[in-house]
Amino acid sequence: MPKATIRLHPGLRVGAVPARLFGSFVEHMGRCLYTGIYEPGHPTADADDFRGDVLALVRELGVTTVRYPGGNFVSGYRWEDGVGPVDERQARLELAWHSVETNEVGLNEFMRWVAKAGVEPMLALNLGTRGVEDAVRLLEYANHPGGTELSELRRAHGEDRPHDIRMWCLGNEMDGPWQIGHKTAAEYGRLAAETARAMRMLDPGLELVVCGSSSASMRTFGDWESEVLEHTIDLVDHISLHAYYEPFGDDVDSFLASGAAMDRFIEDVAAIADAVAARRGVRKRIGLSFDEWNVWKERSKRAPGPPSEWVRAPAFAEEEYDVTDAVVVGGLLISLLRHVDRVSAACLSLLTNVSAPIRTVAGGAAWRQTIFHPFALAAAHARGTVLQVALDAPTITTDRHGDVPMVDAVATTTGDELALFVVNRHRTESVDVQADLAAFGVEGLLDARSVYDDDPSAVNTAEHPDRVVPRPLKAGVDGGVLRATVPPESFSVLRLAVS
Repeated sequence: MPKATIRLHPGLRVGAVPARLFGSFVEHMGRCLYTGIYEPGHPTADADDFRGDVLALVRELGVTTVRYPGGNFVSGYRWEDGVGPVDERQARLELAWHSVETNEVGLNEFMRWVAKAGVEPMLALNLGTRGVEDAVRLLEYANHPGGTELSELRRAHGEDRPHDIRMWCLGNEMDGPWQIGHKTAAEYGRLAAETARAMRMLDPGLELVVCGSSSASMRTFGDWESEVLEHTIDLVDHISLHAYYEPFGDDVDSFLASGAAMDRFIEDVAAIADAVAARRGVRKRIGLSFDEWNVWKERSKRAPGPPSEWVRAPAFAEEEYDVTDAVVVGGLLISLLRHVDRVSAACLSLLTNVSAPIRTVAGGAAWRQTIFHPFALAAAHARGTVLQVALDAPTITTDRHGDVPMVDAVATTTGDELALFVVNRHRTESVDVQADLAAFGVEGLLDARSVYDDDPSAVNTAEHPDRVVPRPLKAGVDGGVLRATVPPESFSVLRLAVS
């Protein structure tokens, strides 16, 4: 059996685990919102028509932050359409996903859902078809206490207290030619700077996220970040990263090593941001908001089209995730944790139905997809401080990433608990993992669980929602040494009491 050795010490730290690392994303796209989190008439619907079964799963998932309302959707969105009496709101054609937007849910409804779910909102602004004035008007409507036209309008709409939204995204994927109102880096950089400057006149304490590249494969990647930050580095706190990971043909080994690509992406953007700061003489470390990430195997993310009809909430891009996908998601979570010294926020995209950990049937059940489990385990147990990990393990040769370690791992500690997160990328071999934890004063093993299955193509469905669940993992501690046998294609969490 292959062996992997993990070395770590409580004094060698990466940084604190940011609460926003376990965010997600709700967009007016497909069935993410309508029949996802909101469904009048559903047996579990509450007084605001939010699905109670989905709310319970969101809490169980451990989501801390939710980005809203897009995504591509936001670049053509008029926020005014989604406020005021619902029966007076107008339906509009929604260009990004070729659907009819009824505007049944808007800012105030979303903020009520946020309160029920116990999450922090991250609000995205339309810098595609709109700009500075509309961004400031929305900020005033949302956050100003009262006494002005827009704050009093909010109060007239039933929201007496300001929403106090702290984190705002200055547009979405403005580098993408598919984006409504797509701009060059110079055009967007100037608009983002003007918008940020005006917003800070109203509220200097906001946290602002400027758009980075929509993926590392964009032709303009690197140049885009550099140009945009030249305009905005004094005015923003974070820059966004977006990435979706998919298998290429039968190259499962490269897919399982997707974390290596995420590592490079994070480190490249951090280096570019630091280079701009140095060039400008700015003593500032820009945070990285990885506010769209997931496995997405469906090549077309768009609704089939052009359809003969425009419809409300068309069902499309509803990924069915298997065990391999869950292991990849576990590996990506390890990459995010490894970089908490720079990654300030991250959002698994999306929350329900569209490439999501939670699936629903309209009028029926909601269930956990396989990728729900690694995220929930990490959100529950990756707390406190991330520790540096030295890893000695055999390698796997991949077509896309070269040689990568067979095992990847990260550790966190709260002082009285140590959690070790381990992914085995090998498709057929179990690995004997050992970690010398004598420096931690290990008092015992609290729990050891693993997401795996003899059939890596196994999925969860409405009929069989618990086909894939975390299973007990054989592990033990002897003389301060942790030893565990991790199955092939698995994501495991081992928790220990320490003194």
